Amino acid sequence: MKIREDFLPLSKPSVGEKEINNVLNCMKSGWITTGPSCKEFEDKFCELTGASHAIALSSATAGMHIALLALKIGQGDEVITPSMTFASTVNMIAIRKAKPVFVDIDYDTLNIDADLIEEKITSNTKAIIPVHFAGVPADMDKIIKIAKKHNLLIIEDAAHAVGTYYKGVHAGGFGHIAIFSFHPIKNITSGEGGMITLSDEKLQKDLSLLRFHGIERDAWKRYGKGGNPEYDICQPGFKYNLPDMLAALGLAQLSRLDEINRKRAEIAAIYMKGLKDVTGLELPGIAEYSHVNANHLFVVKVLSMDRGLFMEKLSEYNIGYGLHFPACHLLNYIKEEFGTEKGMLPETERAAKKIISLPLFPDMKNDDASYVCEAIKEILRKY
Repeated sequence: MKIREDFLPLSKPSVGEKEINNVLNCMKSGWITTGPSCKEFEDKFCELTGASHAIALSSATAGMHIALLALKIGQGDEVITPSMTFASTVNMIAIRKAKPVFVDIDYDTLNIDADLIEEKITSNTKAIIPVHFAGVPADMDKIIKIAKKHNLLIIEDAAHAVGTYYKGVHAGGFGHIAIFSFHPIKNITSGEGGMITLSDEKLQKDLSLLRFHGIERDAWKRYGKGGNPEYDICQPGFKYNLPDMLAALGLAQLSRLDEINRKRAEIAAIYMKGLKDVTGLELPGIAEYSHVNANHLFVVKVLSMDRGLFMEKLSEYNIGYGLHFPACHLLNYIKEEFGTEKGMLPETERAAKKIISLPLFPDMKNDDASYVCEAIKEILRKY
């Protein structure tokens, strides 16, 4: 086959005139830090998820940090989570001096195996952090049942899950904390940013204080017409607020969510059809329960050749790729700090050696996806 001349990246944000105009209007307004656009973004996220409250932040990592802090998870506490996730979740657990307790995954879907959670619970277990991997929801019915039985907190890692539904409920709509990411690779982006959703008013107030120096009132209310610039600090906090310029970008993206996710689903369907029954390759598994996949990532497993060589050959065909994710329990600092070791999570480790993410973004053309399919088949035949 003929190799394409231009490089097809793993991901690329879909930014058009609507996004540009939203940001430009924000800049012209004279208010570019956290203000009315941020509040509107939060309100729209409540509408999407069904949560009572939403708090926009500078990143999902910031959200995880203050969530663990507000829930008083700290030294001596254990937090159950999968190892197949980005390290930021585990980093925040470690920073709080708590201990991550890793549960193996379902090899096909790469989501936490909910049937293995209960055996990891001890008297020190404080919370469960399920990850909705690649846009597929974790089995929330089982997880919620276990959490209620053992009086545990749940924090959904919904970084991949804007547009993800589990049995008709959007991620973040189950009544407890969920944390979303708006990094440029995600389904919608605000450049950088994150969102916490929840339905607990007291916790919402605590998180809002932690987001911005512990100050009780937003700056746009203090410095707007007739505002009172006085403020009090009830507790120390961080500077994790999301500026209005970024919220304006996020609002435009959110208004296009259905369009963006339809295109993602279309590209994923081309991959599923074009790579079906290809020898030496495993496609993403489909969760058995009713759900809507946001198709954040399309992760295949390479079986018949060295993955490093496979990536090298993709590059020669001008195709980008990603690795989501190295197993967290095998990262050096996790092994040294928490005594994790190779062999403790067999399904995670089996998957981690083989996974690779293929290009998937809404501005991809169908021909791009077809080209990837043909290139992969040719690479696997040759090598």
